[in-house]
Amino acid sequence: MSKINKHQTALDQGADLEHYRRSLEYALGIPFTDGNKVEILQNGVQIFPGMLEAIRGAQKTIDFVTFVYWRGDIATEFAEALADRAKNEVTVRLLLDSFGAKKIAGDLVKEMQAAGVQVRWFRPLATWRVWRIDKRTHRKLLICDNEIGFTGGVGIAEEWQGDASGPDQWRDTHARIQGVALKGLRAAFLDNWNEAGAWLYEGVPKKVHYEVSGDIPVQVVRASATLGWTDMACLVRTLIAISQNSLRIVTAYFTPDPLLVELIKRAVERGVDVQILVPGDQTDSRLSQLAGHGGVEKILQAGANVWRYQKTLLHAKIIIVDSLVCCIGSANLNYRSMGKDEECCVVALSERLSMELNERFDADCQDAERLCYEEWAQRNFTLRIKESCARLLVEQL
Repeated sequence: MSKINKHQTALDQGADLEHYRRSLEYALGIPFTDGNKVEILQNGVQIFPGMLEAIRGAQKTIDFVTFVYWRGDIATEFAEALADRAKNEVTVRLLLDSFGAKKIAGDLVKEMQAAGVQVRWFRPLATWRVWRIDKRTHRKLLICDNEIGFTGGVGIAEEWQGDASGPDQWRDTHARIQGVALKGLRAAFLDNWNEAGAWLYEGVPKKVHYEVSGDIPVQVVRASATLGWTDMACLVRTLIAISQNSLRIVTAYFTPDPLLVELIKRAVERGVDVQILVPGDQTDSRLSQLAGHGGVEKILQAGANVWRYQKTLLHAKIIIVDSLVCCIGSANLNYRSMGKDEECCVVALSERLSMELNERFDADCQDAERLCYEEWAQRNFTLRIKESCARLLVEQL
């Protein structure tokens, strides 16, 4: 695989960044905010300590929404940290998706509530409104004191602990954010929080330290569950469409719709080096993997490169465009993220962040298998039958 070695003058980079900025703002109608600080956190070994430090240091508010909250020592540690802050008169609000977090220990919920943590459940499964059950909040957001925020792919469970060194330590990426972009993250939290209980207007906080020594423009894109395609689909399609030199995608679930396949093929045709990293043998959704095989075949035939990560389960969600634009958040390249679930992603215009993510992409590919179109096209008949059956459920995957 060819590594990214693109060098530009500062003037060229500035012109490109302005072009990408205008393109994304025009497509989504969501402005970028300037002066943000963004840091990349890799795997639980970095992500969990960063989040827990922010929680334990919070003095006024903690707003936290997550799809996955399961079990293990880390689940207990988070619950204890949230409960401790609530006992110290910090307003702590925890929103759990009723499907994704159904494995959480009931004792932990009771412990947090007894300490004063406000816990809400997003779209309870026991409801006569069956059409609501299918549409979940897949967002992962933590905002402390309206001064520091986190978003990405990680869930609160023992599966994410460690540094992705083996099958029991999942591979993921999160972003730590400071600056005006936190307004967007907080709005995404409140969007889900207010649906799950009594709606309350909250005025502008009296004192919020949005000013930081950052220099990164950030666009916060949130998508709400719907019957059609959401802003998340628009974001992903736009990122692919504006790529000119390189396009790198990391996703835990890859079941591209026909338009997404076509956009990737067009990118290859105009000379873009397309590299896609997906889970390999270790996956928590074999059906999703099977349903995406047909799309993989089409983009391989077009000349895109697809890698299957083998070291452990890959759960990150990242897009890097032309080594200048990067997107991190909760959305996968599947039907659920593009059209069903509540998602949130941040787009950062930064050569430094893109370079950091590119370096990690290259490192991950050392633990991945590169697919060959000729071999992939010769998949056996039994496997193709399984793929056809899985595609019948593709909109649920």
